[in-house]
Amino acid sequence: MKLPFFNHMRAAAQNLMGKGAATAMQHAMEQIRLHQAQGPASSAPATMRDINPPPGSNTTSVTAEVKDTAPPQYGFASNDTEASSTTSASTPNPATHPTEFAQDMLNRMGIKIDLQANIDRAIDVGTVTHPSPATPLPEGARFISGSYTNHAGTRKYKLYIPSSYHEAANPMPLLVMLHGCTQDPDDFAAGTQMNQVAEEMGCLVAYPEQTASANHSKCWNWFNAIDQQREQGEPSIIAGIAQQIIDEYQVNERQVYVAGLSAGGAMAVIVGTLYPELFAAVGVHSGLPFASAQDLPSALSAMKRGAAAPRKTADSAQPIIVFHGDSDTTVNPRNGEQVIEQRLPINKVARPSVQSGSVPNGHSYTQTTHTKADGTPLGEHWVVHGAGHAWSGGSAHGTYTDAKGPDASREMLRFFQNVK
Repeated sequence: MKLPFFNHMRAAAQNLMGKGAATAMQHAMEQIRLHQAQGPASSAPATMRDINPPPGSNTTSVTAEVKDTAPPQYGFASNDTEASSTTSASTPNPATHPTEFAQDMLNRMGIKIDLQANIDRAIDVGTVTHPSPATPLPEGARFISGSYTNHAGTRKYKLYIPSSYHEAANPMPLLVMLHGCTQDPDDFAAGTQMNQVAEEMGCLVAYPEQTASANHSKCWNWFNAIDQQREQGEPSIIAGIAQQIIDEYQVNERQVYVAGLSAGGAMAVIVGTLYPELFAAVGVHSGLPFASAQDLPSALSAMKRGAAAPRKTADSAQPIIVFHGDSDTTVNPRNGEQVIEQRLPINKVARPSVQSGSVPNGHSYTQTTHTKADGTPLGEHWVVHGAGHAWSGGSAHGTYTDAKGPDASREMLRFFQNVK
């Protein structure tokens, strides 16, 4: 494992926990270095950069493709019998589970710090509010459960079918909604009120569910290399869910979209980038640009400051709509700007126009619209002034919402409908 990883982890600890805890973290990292120095070179991949290694890694203790079903197998992957005999099988592998290894070192030194809890607070989507009872479904509408499995794993999902859906009728648009950390499909649907808007506009809405076994806080793993590759990891599962619904229901295949909040927003960018033939447009709320991190330290840095060097995507990328609060202290608003910069050929055919507005008794906002010369929409960037890390215009029926902002759900579906 490269030494810069430990430097990043020390910096993350300083930001998250303060000087005293960061010092303890430094001691833990020194123990990791010592442990690796005593073991053979084959005990950990020399170029490991992500939390879950891509297929083909020398690490045998974790299989990323089944990470949602198989429990973590700790211990060092080594063929050296002496090293194996001196290393406890219960010791986490620093190459694949750096956080767990650091926590183990802290515990052994008698330092009472919950490292994972501190990291969760940094990755989480903000201050949670207790949801109110859900709104009853309209007569004839359904909100049903489904599941999809491929080589990368299994994920459950919920599917909203509006009352106007009939198998013999014209195909409907499909929107895939990716929740934020700690959320689930019911919570996300209730908070965004996307089902209610979809009922009005005639749209199917799918809500894939992240598992706690895949991520402790149920965040989509947007910062893992394996989950930034086509036909691999979570993007392949999400795309598979969309395709499964297309195969089973009357869906207009030219009107399939993906959107998400926070970690879900970052994953929506990834899925849209990797599967442009499947998704016609992308919606991002409080998210990050494509491949903006490769591991946990770089993820925390991107969230705090913006991505260091976001990768450029093709000029043919789908139209995109972005919402971000300018008082967001969880994901820096610079990330919203970078999503637009990364996705749009602004210097070629995009023609931006700016307008301002405000919600009665709520937040003001600035909306920047990018279009082609013929008026075809390319992108919209909504900056909600005074808003934090929460779904703009959302309902108290769900968590992480801000009712004082413009209605992101309605604006996203409106934007998607205008995409050609």
